[in-house]
Amino acid sequence: MKLTILGGGGFRVPLVYGALLTDRGEGRVTEVVLHDLDAGRLSAVARVLAEQAAGVPGAPAVTATTDLDDALRGADFVFSAIRVGGLEGRADDERVALAEGVLGQETVGAGGIAYGLRTVPVAVDIARRVARLAPDAWVINFTNPAGLVTEAMSRHLGDRVIGICDSPVGLGRRIARVLGANPREAWIDYVGLNHLGWVRGLHVAGRDELPRLLADPDLLGSFEEGKLFGVDWLQSLGAIPNEYLHYYYFNREAVRAYQQAEKTRGAFLRDQQAHFYEAVADPGSKALDVWDRTRAEREATYMAENRETAGAGERDADDLSGGYEKVALALMRAIARDERTTLILNVRNRDTLSVLDGEAVIEVPCLVDANGAHPVAVAPLPDHATGLVCAVKAVEREVLAAAESGSRATAVKAFALHPLVDSVNVARRLVEGYTDAHPGLAYLK
Repeated sequence: MKLTILGGGGFRVPLVYGALLTDRGEGRVTEVVLHDLDAGRLSAVARVLAEQAAGVPGAPAVTATTDLDDALRGADFVFSAIRVGGLEGRADDERVALAEGVLGQETVGAGGIAYGLRTVPVAVDIARRVARLAPDAWVINFTNPAGLVTEAMSRHLGDRVIGICDSPVGLGRRIARVLGANPREAWIDYVGLNHLGWVRGLHVAGRDELPRLLADPDLLGSFEEGKLFGVDWLQSLGAIPNEYLHYYYFNREAVRAYQQAEKTRGAFLRDQQAHFYEAVADPGSKALDVWDRTRAEREATYMAENRETAGAGERDADDLSGGYEKVALALMRAIARDERTTLILNVRNRDTLSVLDGEAVIEVPCLVDANGAHPVAVAPLPDHATGLVCAVKAVEREVLAAAESGSRATAVKAFALHPLVDSVNVARRLVEGYTDAHPGLAYLK
């Protein structure tokens, strides 16, 4: 089975390959094709993968190419993890937004809109090529903003594109762990959009254990989200929000922390990864060791400003292991082998959430089998969550419309309507700043 990885020179590709190395049996991936526009990055990641595969019987063969069509032909699965504009673009997204006093995070607020406007045209082109060159392939999208990009691609691929994210997985795992439950035996009642969702229940053996957690301040304050949001706020919500909702619930504090930081997250990763690729280019280096050290530092500093604002301290060691690669592998196995499972995924709504139309991509538990991912019926969201979900989905739709039409006015509308921007004049200045910073937004007229 052939897996094509778009963004194959990306830093986290070894996580996906490492998961593949653990897979055995029929229907497993035997061929991995890495595609990237940067041949140097491809070479560096290929070195890491070669060291990972050393001594592993039957390790998937790895090839690399800068030709997108060649990479896609004959693919059974396409894993999309591209970054249009690179980490320099992410750093610019943060810089332009913070100069206007608004959030520049890559998936939330102004930064997420800018990243979406750059990425959607490229993602749509990929979707069209997949439909033409590999019509039977399943596309697993990890490209951010994941929900928005998945929805853009679904307009050309239908249900054969599925978005994944590691945030809900990590959240469910932490809740189960603090309750003393096995995450594999727990049903997580999670619903929302990508990076905008809430756990409303965690069922073990038919019993919802979340009320027990919410009623125990010591237990509730003992894990990441309890420390990040505070016990009182979680008890007020009656749910556990995705960590990215910290940008909404504590927006002013988050913006201030990012403005005062020595470097933004994008600038930190840009510099860190530049050192990584430079080090791996040295023929005498041990590429896998360099990658392991760099990854450990990356994970430990994740959302550091938010944790500092909340006084949450360092990340727990158990939260440093990632998880999206395991979701990707489980998804591929379920489809390729009809190994039915339940995963939290980004898929078309159909009639799952009545406040959104059927084509809207949402993030919910899905039953997965050989025919793809099928969203599970969920209870309606409370009003406060419905308001945020509807507002952000409306913004995503304006981003899609702007990307399709090239309308600068529609792009301004997308920024202005976002709850974290709150000013038409700021929206206009953001569009001006982003089009000046990014050649990839020259299409906006």
